[in-house]
Amino acid sequence: MRDDEKGSIRVEDSNRRIIILTVNRPLKIGLRLLAGFSVVVVATVVVCLDTVDTRPYFKESYYSETTARFRASATTNRLAHGELSAGFGSTRLTPVLNATEDSPSEGKFRSMPLAGYGNRKGKPATGVHDDVFVKALALKVGNRLGVMVGADALIIPPEVTEMAVKRLSIESGLSREQIYLGATHTHASLGGWGEGKVAEAFSGEFQPGARVWFSECIVMAVQNALSDLKPALFGHGHFSAPEFIRNRLVGELGSVDPEFSFGVVRQDGGKTAVLGVFGAHATILSAGNMEFSGDYPGYWQRAMEKATGGVALFLAGGVGSHSPVSGGKSFEGAEKMGEALAQKLVAILPETRLTNQVTLGLIGLDITLPPFNVRLSDSARLRPWLAERLLHSDRRTFLQVFRINDSIWISSPCDFSGELALGIKDSLAVHGMKASVTSFNGDYVGYVIPSRYYHLGGYEPQLMSFYGPNVPDYFEEMMRRLAQVVIGN
Repeated sequence: MRDDEKGSIRVEDSNRRIIILTVNRPLKIGLRLLAGFSVVVVATVVVCLDTVDTRPYFKESYYSETTARFRASATTNRLAHGELSAGFGSTRLTPVLNATEDSPSEGKFRSMPLAGYGNRKGKPATGVHDDVFVKALALKVGNRLGVMVGADALIIPPEVTEMAVKRLSIESGLSREQIYLGATHTHASLGGWGEGKVAEAFSGEFQPGARVWFSECIVMAVQNALSDLKPALFGHGHFSAPEFIRNRLVGELGSVDPEFSFGVVRQDGGKTAVLGVFGAHATILSAGNMEFSGDYPGYWQRAMEKATGGVALFLAGGVGSHSPVSGGKSFEGAEKMGEALAQKLVAILPETRLTNQVTLGLIGLDITLPPFNVRLSDSARLRPWLAERLLHSDRRTFLQVFRINDSIWISSPCDFSGELALGIKDSLAVHGMKASVTSFNGDYVGYVIPSRYYHLGGYEPQLMSFYGPNVPDYFEEMMRRLAQVVIGN
């Protein structure tokens, strides 16, 4: 068979007779275009796709880089023992909407989207149901100073963190490891801070001023706390609240961390700050809500502040595999759950032992991440260079540990799994330490869930596990090693 220049095809039949078939010229062109398209598709697959990287993390260069930094940091870390001083700060994060013109430094905007749900399509918020805040708790023992920050926000984006840390370094002399960041993970707070298609899908159209305002609120809250330092007492504890939390990933086939952890600080003169950590997603309010709100953590904070007359901070715990069980929908459900958790805590606060003699330790570590493993199927991923263009990561993130007496507070840059948190808590309990693991510490690297779930389909394992199957084990190892430094073993 062959084709000639006039659009005919010569074919020999079984008796070797020549049959000439005339091919319509447009059809011939179409066949050639289809063949060319097939070549392009194959080339695109070769250039853009790769297999998922399952190589052991502890044999890779990114692990070697991180462990070298860990050794350098661990040798210079020191614990402080002595009398505690503490200060509290609070700044309203809620922006002023419908302003005549944007004034980011004042928090005034013509419009602002809410961050959290992609199916809002970036629509602007319609109003404010309840205010959202950034709050800070400063702790000082001897020459060691650390500040814990809780924001009523979906996450604390890395660009916001960079801006805030730079100012706090210049104006207040704080290093990154001294600033423990966390967010409540409410899906009804400040958006506009994300740049690029992926970030804007969850936070709305990018508005540079949103970053300015967010970082300004962090700086103000921290500086207010630092200026409020007074002699203080510290205590901590926990209670179980299994009725308010479920495993959102595999249901009853998985585990749940039902523990609500808390710390309490009381200044001389009686002013009190309460820090709460719980692992249920702040998603009682649905995408249909278009008003600013703190969701159930906001109700918890307001109830605690009413009960104590002080300041309450909430940090999302291991929310990577846990959803709330509120017993109601929308604001009614958020109120019911938040106030019920507050009532449980108020009942046991008088039993919490407080002391002014505190051991304070803090350590932070820059983590080199593996290449992206953004998957299109169970075994196929985008090549890392292409994923980097979509997600804008520099392959560095941050882990951090604060020690306050026999309580250990571990921050992570992700939706960290409550199932993983259970294992970390158990490992530190052997050393007499009570651990809490929090999410959203000033960066975001996706979901970090147990490796055994990696091959499941769905949102968390396939779409949001950005860095592959080895990150959970990698993070767990580094968290435990950092904790051992501040334990002193």
